[in-house]
Amino acid sequence: MTKARSYQVKDVAQLAGVSVRTLHHYDELGLLRPSARSEAGYRLYSDDDLLRLQQILIGRELGLPLEEIKRSLDDPRFDRRGALERQREAIAARAERAAAMLRAIDAALAALTHDGGETMNEMNEPEVTALFDGFNPAQYEDEARQRWGQTEAYQESARRTRSYTKADWERYKAESHAIMTEAAQLFRAGVAADADEAAAVAEQHRRSIDRWFYPCGPQMHAGLADLYEADARFAENIDRYAPGLTAWWSAAMRANAQR
Repeated sequence: MTKARSYQVKDVAQLAGVSVRTLHHYDELGLLRPSARSEAGYRLYSDDDLLRLQQILIGRELGLPLEEIKRSLDDPRFDRRGALERQREAIAARAERAAAMLRAIDAALAALTHDGGETMNEMNEPEVTALFDGFNPAQYEDEARQRWGQTEAYQESARRTRSYTKADWERYKAESHAIMTEAAQLFRAGVAADADEAAAVAEQHRRSIDRWFYPCGPQMHAGLADLYEADARFAENIDRYAPGLTAWWSAAMRANAQR
């Protein structure tokens, strides 16, 4: 008979690609309690605990709050196989969308043949669309001009971006993507929107806007959070990083502004 395996917390963290702090947090919530403890008091996880952790991480990837995941897993009627089949369908649909985004990125890379020599004004519409993964930043230019055209922020942003080359926009896109990827990771890990880690990444976002577009103080950044939640077009792009991320991200921006 095969002896049941057990894993210490550092082993589980390495296997699952999560932090030890996250596992401790899940234990405190009663979401993932280790099946046993060693004589020295160390957490010991079983194979079944690893399968439960997989369900937690899949749920977070699909944008479910931790409370809902816990209720589902603790339900005596929970069917792991059925859940995995439904999750596979949902993630397969997301993979198709991701593949489309990759094709758009490849199109953008193919367009970069002049070492970033073209400015935004010199790009044609397909180039701009491909460069931003299907989201055209000029798509709402007329609306933006009507709403904010007389503001100093809008005029400063227009002044700066007129001279940006393809290489500049690629650098900005990479910076923005890194920030939003980190935000999505914190969101999936169940970190509170007003936690220090969330504030740190929100501050990175504020400074990025300040550096690339216009002076963006804390209160203006909080105003952007309102815009992100109110306008479905912004929310759609934010939620590409993780379903449901917009509300958490907006709350993190506001919490950082209050510090």
